[in-house]
Amino acid sequence: MLKSMVLAVAMFVLAAPATETLTKEERDKAVAELEGSKKMFLDATKGLSPAQWSFKSAPDRWSIAECADHIALAEAFIFGRVTDGVLKTPLTPEKRSVTAGKDEKLVIMLQDRSFKAKAPEPLDPTKTVLTPEESVKKFLAKTEEFIKTTQENLRDHMFDHPVPAIGTLDGYQWVLLISGHTRRHTLQILEVKADPNFPKM
Repeated sequence: MLKSMVLAVAMFVLAAPATETLTKEERDKAVAELEGSKKMFLDATKGLSPAQWSFKSAPDRWSIAECADHIALAEAFIFGRVTDGVLKTPLTPEKRSVTAGKDEKLVIMLQDRSFKAKAPEPLDPTKTVLTPEESVKKFLAKTEEFIKTTQENLRDHMFDHPVPAIGTLDGYQWVLLISGHTRRHTLQILEVKADPNFPKM
């Protein structure tokens, strides 16, 4: 009888689903942030004519097409950094204090357009520009599905961002980085649209 009970308990433990590594609140927050930044981008680019899409306020400034291209390229690049870089690092739960409190600050910090940074070569949109349809098609679908379903321990994998002001981020924060980056360059799109020479149609 005792053996039967022990066996039953063991089988139950083996059959039980793995404990989620993110809370429901964390998942919901990340999905809401990703969907919010996507809506912001889609609203900013909806109904633009080819002339508006390609308008540049100055030769050294990006057009809306280039901003959109950069956003799409960056999402794929950062998502690859998460799956092929961040998640390959050792689990370091003892370092959680280093990343504590960065969730909210990160998205806000990235929207500060007074801070300028040069896009790295793989993310330079002047090399190849996507059509509006291609930019939208590439947008966030893979990242959203990942954050909804992953069982990876995102909070205990740490990876340094190359910008010192951002510093060390955990895997979850690298996902939020995608959203903050999208918001940053959607604000840049709104700056282009506010230019007095922006085409009326």
